[in-house]
Amino acid sequence: MSKLAINGGPRAVPDGLIKPWPPITDVDRKYVLDSLNQPNHAWGPNCIAFEQEFAKWNGNKFAITTNSGTAALHMGVAACGCGAGDEVIVPAYSWSSSATCVLHHNAIPVFVDIDFATINIDVNKIEKAITRRTKAIIVVHLHGLSVNMEKVMSIARKHGLKVIEDCCQAHGAEYKGKKVGTFGDCAAFSFNQNKCLCSGEGGMFVTDNEELAAKARMVWSFGETRTPSEKRDYHAYALGWMYRNNDLTAAFGRAQLARLDEYIKIQRKHAAILLKELANVEGLILPVEPPGHKANHYNFTCRIDWKALGWKGHPARFRDAIMKALNAEGVPAHVWQHFILPAMTVFQAKNAFGKGSPWCFGGKVDYDPKRFPAAQRHTDSHFGMTNPLRAPNGPEAVRTVAKAIKKVFANIRELDVDKVLAS
Repeated sequence: MSKLAINGGPRAVPDGLIKPWPPITDVDRKYVLDSLNQPNHAWGPNCIAFEQEFAKWNGNKFAITTNSGTAALHMGVAACGCGAGDEVIVPAYSWSSSATCVLHHNAIPVFVDIDFATINIDVNKIEKAITRRTKAIIVVHLHGLSVNMEKVMSIARKHGLKVIEDCCQAHGAEYKGKKVGTFGDCAAFSFNQNKCLCSGEGGMFVTDNEELAAKARMVWSFGETRTPSEKRDYHAYALGWMYRNNDLTAAFGRAQLARLDEYIKIQRKHAAILLKELANVEGLILPVEPPGHKANHYNFTCRIDWKALGWKGHPARFRDAIMKALNAEGVPAHVWQHFILPAMTVFQAKNAFGKGSPWCFGGKVDYDPKRFPAAQRHTDSHFGMTNPLRAPNGPEAVRTVAKAIKKVFANIRELDVDKVLAS
């Protein structure tokens, strides 16, 4: 392999080879312009159609289109009756919204370490975290790989707990032939820029339970009991927010939804190429897909085995230097989360609303980061990629990225970590 680009060698991935996400076609333009040319730009016909089409696509009875995946998660926490002092189990590694949504309704997150292999919540540690205050479990199908929902639902049924699925990255991911978002009591999806279904921003709350749907709608629309499609009395019956979507965003989402199955097929094909090309790279831990799981490969997440490569310093420093080397080669890799959730200030301070709220309503909860070693190990060693796997990129772009990764790891010992990080 040639000299590393970060040390003055040739760049492996040419500028402009990796195309941006999502692909925009005349279908997208027509949907959005048709929305623009009709009179209802807040809550309009595309919002209603988007809910119906997404519910049909995912296999749910009810769908409520929201302005974000975070909003949909909060709606799930509220709909499941979680309130002041109630505990909700959450994985120790995820996006912050997976846990702050619990705080939004004055409930208390209780973290469980992840399974290092899958990066998802360690289902074998959930039961130990259950107390008399536990009300629900939030499972996050991280990076498009489903949690073992058979085990989660068995635990939930045994203890009478609600299950909220965070599917914000997992559109179309499956467990034993069934799509995520159809196992638990309710689920949340996100449609922001990076998601497999992109409408710029937006999200969807889904459930098969009519009562939960009604409770979620109250949070979604000012605490009212009637939707914008009905004759509203503008009376707030409960604490509510404004989480509704708008017609332009919903129109864009509908156009993209029509191609979602094709997108996921492409992502799986490209992930298979990367897995084959990178199979024998020393020091690189590749993503897994356990039996019974079908990932959508939202993010191709790798970990660095720093011990195998002879690194004796802090693993994150080594990872960060490798990241710089990969980026110099033109690989659009990134670190997705630099912190495990329990280490974030909002949880360490235990004072989200002031005066110790919501922790003042519950029992003692331990957020010592040392209790979550698998999550910390992953955080310090991971990097990921999205765009190379996605349309409109093709197999050749994926192979070029794989070649660049192999180049960096083949020349890893010429990487001066201190010099790279100081530059």
